[in-house]
Amino acid sequence: MSVNGLNEDLDYLDADDYDPIDHLNEIFTHPSILSSVGRTYEVLTSYQDDLEDEIDLLEEAQNRANAECLARMEASKAELAELFKRIDGVRERALRTERNITEMTADIKQLDNTKKNLTLSMTALKRLQMLTTAYEQLRALIKTKQYRECAQLLQAVIQLMAYFKSYRSIEQIAALNRNVSELQRELLEQVCEDFEIIFAKEEVLQKQGLLHESCLVVDALGDAARSRLITWYCNTELRQYRTIFRSDQEAGSLDNIDRRYAWFRKTMKTYDEEHAAIFLQHWHVGEILAHVFAEGTREDFKAILSRSTRGGQTLDVRLLLACLQQTLDFEHSLERRFNNTSRTSTDTTTSATEPTNQLVSISEAFEPYLELWIDQQDKELARLMSEYKSRPTRPPDEEFNAEHVIPSSTELIKFYQLSFNQCAKLSTGQPLLDLTRVFGKYLEQYSQQVLLFYISEKPSGSTPSRVPTIEDIILTLNTADYCYNTSNQLEEKIKSRIDDQYRVQVDLQSQADAFMGIASAAIRGLVRRVEVDLEPSWREMRNTNFGRIEVCENNSSYIPGLQRKIKDRTSSILQSLHKQQYARAFADNLVELLSNTYLANIGQCRPISEAGAEQMLLDTHEIKKTLSQILPGNPPPAAFLKRVNAAMGKIEPLLKTLQVNPSPPEALVQAYLVHIADLSDNNFKKILEMKGIKNRSEYAQLVELYQMHKLSPRYQGSLVERSPVLSSLSGVPSGNPSQTSNTPSGGAAALQNLSALGNSAAASLSTANLPGNINMKFADGIGSALMDRFSSATPGLGAPSPREDAQSPPPSSLNIPNLTVTPAVVENVNGDGDGDTGTKLNENLKNIGKFFKRDLGSFGGIGRFGGSKSASPAPPEDRT
Repeated sequence: MSVNGLNEDLDYLDADDYDPIDHLNEIFTHPSILSSVGRTYEVLTSYQDDLEDEIDLLEEAQNRANAECLARMEASKAELAELFKRIDGVRERALRTERNITEMTADIKQLDNTKKNLTLSMTALKRLQMLTTAYEQLRALIKTKQYRECAQLLQAVIQLMAYFKSYRSIEQIAALNRNVSELQRELLEQVCEDFEIIFAKEEVLQKQGLLHESCLVVDALGDAARSRLITWYCNTELRQYRTIFRSDQEAGSLDNIDRRYAWFRKTMKTYDEEHAAIFLQHWHVGEILAHVFAEGTREDFKAILSRSTRGGQTLDVRLLLACLQQTLDFEHSLERRFNNTSRTSTDTTTSATEPTNQLVSISEAFEPYLELWIDQQDKELARLMSEYKSRPTRPPDEEFNAEHVIPSSTELIKFYQLSFNQCAKLSTGQPLLDLTRVFGKYLEQYSQQVLLFYISEKPSGSTPSRVPTIEDIILTLNTADYCYNTSNQLEEKIKSRIDDQYRVQVDLQSQADAFMGIASAAIRGLVRRVEVDLEPSWREMRNTNFGRIEVCENNSSYIPGLQRKIKDRTSSILQSLHKQQYARAFADNLVELLSNTYLANIGQCRPISEAGAEQMLLDTHEIKKTLSQILPGNPPPAAFLKRVNAAMGKIEPLLKTLQVNPSPPEALVQAYLVHIADLSDNNFKKILEMKGIKNRSEYAQLVELYQMHKLSPRYQGSLVERSPVLSSLSGVPSGNPSQTSNTPSGGAAALQNLSALGNSAAASLSTANLPGNINMKFADGIGSALMDRFSSATPGLGAPSPREDAQSPPPSSLNIPNLTVTPAVVENVNGDGDGDTGTKLNENLKNIGKFFKRDLGSFGGIGRFGGSKSASPAPPEDRT
């Protein structure tokens, strides 16, 4: 029953913060409800009674539960007591059983101990008998000098005495131990006496077998005996050397250093022929003899050099260098002979279990005077640079191999390795850092004077310049790649050997980037070979009158020849490029060159009719199709196809604009604003010139109409300031037809300047004006300028007339902002001019190399060993 919602609020009475006033206010929310107070009271009373009944029932149930729980607890206690009683009974029975078993087995254990002790006693007695017998036999054999048998018995005696070590408290065992020790001493003295007598009488060859058997005895006697004999031998062999070549005698001076080494070589020859068979191989007596000789000789040299510089005296540089070189050669011969881990070896390791003696470095005595040696290395490298430049890229009798490198590069790296090993043997501090700087200096010169020289077009008097062959360029590219990797490996190897405080100063990255710059220039040289082959086809294009074409054909007459030459030349070049990343770089550069060259030639084919523009558009698709197929693969790489489409696609808006008839004029203007979409009046005037509009009124009307439309709201925000396609277009005047003259236009003048630059073959790229935020487009321009910088252009490059037999204009990327080109002489490039020119050239090569390396990185790594640097540098591959 519900009274004013009371049943719904019964749970309200269970609340912890129950307030009766609030509850009543909620029940009687209006005075009209007060009539039900009695009814409400009855309900609450009934509810209270129900609660009290429920409480009584719960109390009775709880009392019954407590009684049952107490009963169960009492039962559990009784069961637990019974369990403890049973456990005590089991423990007592177990103890009784153990006592019974112990009593039963006591006699058996006693018998086991008796057996064990009896066995030990019998073993000890038997071994004592063996020791006594072996001792007596050994005494007899010593008297007859039967050393081979003595060695075997001695080993047995020593092993048996080790067994009785714990029994030395027994008087008889102690006495036997003293007798054995005395016998060992007598045996060693007898062997040493035999060696002294036989060597003194020079009867070594006759009694070689006896001495070898005595060495077996010495080996059994242990390390101390062996060390004594070897020390005696070394002192005996070197006694004459120390007498003859004393540092205060004339024979001991630096002038006679070759006599020292000749004497020791003679001694080693005697050792090999007469003495080597005497000693055991694992003693390494010859190596120890060389070690002792080297140590004594080094101390002699230190004393001689110290006296030579005492009192402000100066050393004879030539004599010092000659002595150092002879010493290094001598040490190198010893290292080859003994094949051990020496300080000059950075690529070999020796097992820790193999007992080898590290040779003492004689050349350490020359370390304080190492600057003179480094100067000598500098002069030798300077001589090599001049020699390398005069060599051809490969020997005349050697066939071309697309995977070979120029032989001089491997010779240079081997020279570097030998010099580095020699210097690291003497010092890993400042001298090694100085030598590293010499390495860097001549790596730069090798890239500039040798590699760049091979791929440069060389003037030859009145005859045309000698153009480098494709084979020369391929070999130069391979060599630049090889030198790039080897420079990185050399840097890592030097860092692994040089002292910690100098490690941060070792940096050959600049030289490595310069070699990448040479690789980029070589790629540009290969592209130029294609460019030269295509010049007749471009000339035919320029000689075609596109202004009179009325009906389009499938393609122009010059297209088949152009396609054939592109396929033939690129196929032969790509077959010679054995690295995919360089093949891709060549293809990308070729696409950019051909697209820019085609665009530049379009600018020289004016006037161009609407049908002529349509014909050019068809030709564009044919050229793009040919370029898409130059890389092998079906289909070609997607990224390359994208590059081809982007490069050739920039020409299509120009040709689509030229397809529009200037009548009505609004059509041409709107086509220009849609396809070209820029705000430049000069660029629009170029379009009018290319269409051949000569009527002054029509020309002015079109210009005025263009100026009106470009500012209309329709094109607001969709036009650029200046279209790069038309801005880079050369050979097209951008003025009023009434103002044209016969003087060369600005574009033609620029071409003439570039022609002069190429013909001089003697300009120097300057980094003085290079922008700090150089980008890839700019770097590509540097590469183009670098090739022009060292190449001779064909006469007629800048001819003003589009119908004359002129060379193709260069690609627009040659218009490099902030690039200063200054005239110089070729000797500057070859290292005979001022050093500033070579420094700037190397800086340009380095900048080109950085960007070229970044491009190659997207093709799957660079270099002979891929993009990763292996854990341990591999030695350079001899590909000569």
